[in-house]
Amino acid sequence: MPAGPLTPFVSPIVTDCAAVGVGAVCGALARHNIGRVAADKIASNPERFSHLTGWHTAGINVLGSFVLGGVFGSPVVDPAAAVNNNIPQAAAAASKGTTNAVKFGLSPRQKLMVGVGFCGSFTTFSTFSVDVVNMITKGQMVKAAAYVATNNVGGFAAAAMGMMFVRKLCGC
Repeated sequence: MPAGPLTPFVSPIVTDCAAVGVGAVCGALARHNIGRVAADKIASNPERFSHLTGWHTAGINVLGSFVLGGVFGSPVVDPAAAVNNNIPQAAAAASKGTTNAVKFGLSPRQKLMVGVGFCGSFTTFSTFSVDVVNMITKGQMVKAAAYVATNNVGGFAAAAMGMMFVRKLCGC
């Protein structure tokens, strides 16, 4: 029997799908639990917190934008090199014309798991849309406009901050 780890052959498509699925389950559970905690808090004192109904979705969308910005901004590393603690620092430094070493990166599969899987199920445009329509239907135009602005402007700003944060972290 050959030395080394025994890894059965699994199609890359299958492992990519599994990575997206694991990320999606984690993102959906995180969103559900944040919504449950927010609903419980609002129900505990509706006179004090009822104006916050639905705003947890905006917070989730902004946070998810930050995370996805970080995922997008992180350099791609070869998974085999990362396992051996041999991130292709020279190639990254040479492409930027600098000697700074890459300190962090994600493999393509990690980007799929966190970006497509986790962020895709954690953030939610459909809930955002229903919240806005409900606010408009109730005549809460100012609240609806603030909610749209928070989700959109906050999301764009958070995505940019996530990208900048990761690029600063990894020196790229």
